[in-house]
Amino acid sequence: MKIGILALQGAFIEHANMLQALNVDSFEIRQKKDLNQPMDGMILPGGESTTMYKLLVDLDLFDSVKEKIQQGLPVFGTCAGLLLLAKTVHNHSNPYIQTMDIIARKNAYGRQLGSFRTIGTFAGIENVPFVFIRAPYIEQVGDGVEVLAIIDDKIVAARQDNQLATAFHPELTKDLTIHRYFIEMCKKQ
Repeated sequence: MKIGILALQGAFIEHANMLQALNVDSFEIRQKKDLNQPMDGMILPGGESTTMYKLLVDLDLFDSVKEKIQQGLPVFGTCAGLLLLAKTVHNHSNPYIQTMDIIARKNAYGRQLGSFRTIGTFAGIENVPFVFIRAPYIEQVGDGVEVLAIIDDKIVAARQDNQLATAFHPELTKDLTIHRYFIEMCKKQ
């Protein structure tokens, strides 16, 4: 099992640490040639979605990343990664990757001061820690999208086929629940 982590900006090292704790190999995706490595899944980390999008385009990674997702490579997007996957970002105009049938709202909880931690239920698993930092949430899901977590009546985690998205940062906790869930997704592909 080997997971590629988009390492252009954001919390990519933290994801690598979570995978290491699960005894899963990972590598950083920084250039187009990195996408040629065999991988069982890909992580789009939290960070700044506009910056990530610009770097994906500038480094000629955008089309290849989108193609891999469309061909069925399991992908896990956290926070900014969720925005990159969303078919529509309600309050933003960049045409991100748009492979997941969700409508998201960027910075939905406000600026940095609106960041918070809570405990919730993810895919039926209780007492999972959630860390929200300038987080989005999902306003609406399309057909075939499974809602995995709701906090305060807002959808904060969802899955569509090979795509998993969380509005929060599981990589900033010590809890391996959500990364374990993603690895199980990858094993089934």
